[in-house]
Amino acid sequence: MPEKQVPSTIKDEALVSKRRNQMIKGAVTLFIEKGFHKTTTREIAKASGFSIGTLYEYIRKKEDVLFLVCDSIYQRVKERMEDAIDPHQTSVQSLTHAIRSYFQLMDDMQDEVLVMYQEVKSLSRDAQDYVLQKERDMVAMLEQVIVNSLPGEHPEEEIKLIANNIFVQGQMWGFRRWILQRTFTIESYTDTQIQLLLKGLDKEETLQ
Repeated sequence: MPEKQVPSTIKDEALVSKRRNQMIKGAVTLFIEKGFHKTTTREIAKASGFSIGTLYEYIRKKEDVLFLVCDSIYQRVKERMEDAIDPHQTSVQSLTHAIRSYFQLMDDMQDEVLVMYQEVKSLSRDAQDYVLQKERDMVAMLEQVIVNSLPGEHPEEEIKLIANNIFVQGQMWGFRRWILQRTFTIESYTDTQIQLLLKGLDKEETLQ
């Protein structure tokens, strides 16, 4: 269920993208405040700055808006990670740079991340599968930079776990911010997570 398969009666792709971005911003605020199920399409239209009739020119149903929110998150993550990751770099610095860039994006998208974790279960099975495949693709990008960056041989399952840990730690800044922000800034949180990751890898190396 990629975005282009969410039907629209408008043929101007630039206008469709603009209107859907307005929907995403308006819907995120409402979903945080009221939840997906208690939010009406009329409320989404009002928060987006246009009429309910205009809203239905760009989507079929309320679930489409939630799907667009989730899809937008992963598209922005993909673009940020592709910009941050150089597959030809083989230093630990390339890994830390990728982590910093990813965590900063999670800070920029705190509200969207929170909505996704609260409401992704409301998507249809096909839409969930599509969103989860995007997440697997993002984790695979981290796996590759880990393989390129870490010295020595590491079992495949270990690489996968490290990549998933990094991915969730970034998202955790969004859905655990109510407690984390009492102690950390995004910069100190990122530094601490990187230090813990590298310390753990150093200890592992000395045990072998």
